[in-house]
Amino acid sequence: MTARNPAGHLSSAGQPSSAGQPSSAGQLRAAGLPSPAGPPSSTSRRRPDVIRLVAVLAGLAVAIVVEGWLGLLGAFPAAFLLDVLLRRIESPAVRRRRQQEAADLPLAADLLAAAMRAGAPVDRSVLAVAEALDGPLAGRLARVGRTLLLGGGPAEAWSALNGVPGAERLTAAALRSANSGAALAGALTRLADDLRADRATAAEASARRAGVLIVLPLGLCFLPAFILAGLVPVIVAVLGDVL
Repeated sequence: MTARNPAGHLSSAGQPSSAGQPSSAGQLRAAGLPSPAGPPSSTSRRRPDVIRLVAVLAGLAVAIVVEGWLGLLGAFPAAFLLDVLLRRIESPAVRRRRQQEAADLPLAADLLAAAMRAGAPVDRSVLAVAEALDGPLAGRLARVGRTLLLGGGPAEAWSALNGVPGAERLTAAALRSANSGAALAGALTRLADDLRADRATAAEASARRAGVLIVLPLGLCFLPAFILAGLVPVIVAVLGDVL
């Protein structure tokens, strides 16, 4: 037996029509489950290793410039050393991410302390701070909060902050609080003050270091002028008198 639905499609009795019904992916999303992954797109393919390519080209350049067996023997060490050195250089994107995480950490510690003083548990406090912040540190805190909310251990949860400058002290304070039951809010407030003081000290040291480093290019600029304007006329006059 068939029936005509309001959209004008026929469907068998006892079976809902597909018209107007959410798709399986939408049902999974509504249920909070991940949708099945589709076929990999061309953008998800593995990108070529640019560093490896540059190292290989440098090795080929050494082999071409230095002819003979010496060039072939020097090409492989040159390519290997260049590959290692280039991989140790921090990319600008990674540097900006690390600096932003370090800058947001004192504010995150203050917000965590405020949420815990208001009576919220640790997992809810971390998730609330993650929602309030904007940036890469928010994603790390969201992973911490979800892990704690799902019953994960404190060490496993707070390990999501590994790599953030200064976060090792926050992690140590959270683990001490989880093991001993001590209040965490006061430790987080003191930690936020210490982190701000450390940032101010680092900025002052960087400014002093910049003042020292700028002396070298200034010396290289003024030394030739001093030699030409001060020493050369004296030397020419003395040589003229002697000769």
